[in-house]
Amino acid sequence: MNPIAERYYEELYEAAAILNSARDPQEVLHALVASVAKAMGAKGCSLLLLSPERKELWHTASHGLSAAYVRKGPAWADRSISESLEGKPVSILDAARDPRIQYGEEARKEGIVSILSAPMMLREEIIGVIRVYTAEPRQFGKEDVDFLEAAAHLGAIALENARLYEAVKKDYESFRQEMREWRAALGREWVAEKSVDPSEEENPEARLDAA
Repeated sequence: MNPIAERYYEELYEAAAILNSARDPQEVLHALVASVAKAMGAKGCSLLLLSPERKELWHTASHGLSAAYVRKGPAWADRSISESLEGKPVSILDAARDPRIQYGEEARKEGIVSILSAPMMLREEIIGVIRVYTAEPRQFGKEDVDFLEAAAHLGAIALENARLYEAVKKDYESFRQEMREWRAALGREWVAEKSVDPSEEENPEARLDAA
C-alpha cells in the first residue's frame, strides 16, 4: 500500500470510529469534514445538503472556511457544480474562472483555487455533496476521488443514524410516558382494592354478619 492510500485508509478508519461514537450528530459531521481536510492536505472541506425542494445546497458542516464565505449567499443546486448532483465526482482546477462555480470571485478572495466535489447518496438518492478546497492548483487523482466518495458515504450514514436516533429517542420517550401512566393506573387500582370501609374496620363482626 502506498503512503497516500495508507493515510487515507487510516483517516477513514478514524472517521468510522467517530461515526460510531455517541457524539452529537452535528459534532460528528464537523469532525468528519475536519478529518477529510486533514487527510487530503486541503485548505478546507464542507458538507452541503439539498434543501427539501432540492433547489439549494445548505452548508451543514465546514472546516477551514471563513464565516463570510460560508454565508456568502444561497448556493443554487443548478449553478453550484451541478454535475455533482448527477451522481458523479467533479474536479475543478481553477475555481475563480470555472463557469461551474457560482461564486468564483468569492472563492478567489477566500484563497480557494481547486475544488473536488463528490455526491452524498442515501438509498440511491442524492442528498447533498461533500467538497474539498485547496489553496493551490491541484489535479486530483483516483485515490483522492475514492477517498472523498468514501467520506461522502460515511457522512450520509451519519445523517441517517442521526435521523434514526431521533426517531428512537422519540419512541422511547413515548414508551416511558406510557409506562408512567400504566404504573400510575396500577397504583390507583391497588389503592382501590386495598381500601376498606372504616365502619367495617371498626366492627369486624359486621363483616362476618355480612358474609
